[in-house]
Amino acid sequence: MTTTSAPSRTAALTRLLALPNFGPIAAIVIAVVFFAAQSDRFLTGGNFSLIVQQVMVVGTLAIGQTLIILTAGIDLSNGAVMALGNIAITKLAVDSGLPAPAAIALGLALTAGFGAANGALVSLLRLPPFIVTLGTYGIAFALTHIYSKEQTISGLPGALTFFGKTFPLGDTDITYGSVAMLALFAVAWYVLRQTAAGRHVYAVGNNPEAARLTGIDTRRVLLGVYTAAGLIYGLAALLLVARTGVGDPNAGQTDNLDSITAVVLGGTSLFGGRGSVIGTLLGALIVGIIRNGLQLMGVASIYQTLITGVLVIAAVAVDQFNRGRQK
Repeated sequence: MTTTSAPSRTAALTRLLALPNFGPIAAIVIAVVFFAAQSDRFLTGGNFSLIVQQVMVVGTLAIGQTLIILTAGIDLSNGAVMALGNIAITKLAVDSGLPAPAAIALGLALTAGFGAANGALVSLLRLPPFIVTLGTYGIAFALTHIYSKEQTISGLPGALTFFGKTFPLGDTDITYGSVAMLALFAVAWYVLRQTAAGRHVYAVGNNPEAARLTGIDTRRVLLGVYTAAGLIYGLAALLLVARTGVGDPNAGQTDNLDSITAVVLGGTSLFGGRGSVIGTLLGALIVGIIRNGLQLMGVASIYQTLITGVLVIAAVAVDQFNRGRQK
């Protein structure tokens, strides 16, 4: 009879823990098992569809946040920029009478412009991303409330709420917005993992000076990343419009923090150069599953925030430990 030695078991465990996204996947499995034991309604197709709907806006924001964090930056403005795009799209379509495609295009251009401004300040003037995006957060927040005059925009044309519509998949209704979010994750994964531009993003985040010495235009990479992130925030604004059916100037006030939470829980390093958008998707689902499960259990929302905060600190601590071990 052959027995496995302790070193062999330790090595196997180490390899298992080193697998990509093992931590987030394990967290999801544990959460699903726990909440399934607490509520009969949890393990239903309708409930899982609801979870994805609830995370589709923050999940989309988190794609842009992932791109920026991979370059060792951070974006505190994304929720406010999304809210501004949300108001711009709806007011242009309702108050100005523009066709929905034109209103959407102008809204996306606006959010991409904010991203480009962030990127220019970070890459050309070499200002800290934290300070830059904190400033643009305030600007976007103020412009949203000035432009909207604190009014919610209703009576939207059907084209703006298309992604909020559903189609049947078996016995479950799935929103087009959920599919759109997953498609965006797939595109982001392909660009980061299968293209030269994606490899440059990782290189800049890992060691910008070494990337520059190999011929990578680090300033162009940063400008492109922040601009692309701004465009993605505009797409998140469109999904928000479709989900809520209105233009809400108060939307997205904490979504910047929620997007960072999804990125961190998904295993992307806040120090840059390591992580993936697939991990970010898993991180967003972790938050969605925990909040949904606790709601089904009747737990007050303040405890949902408490638990999420603990998970974020734990994830950052693990990342810090891994970095220290690799040195």
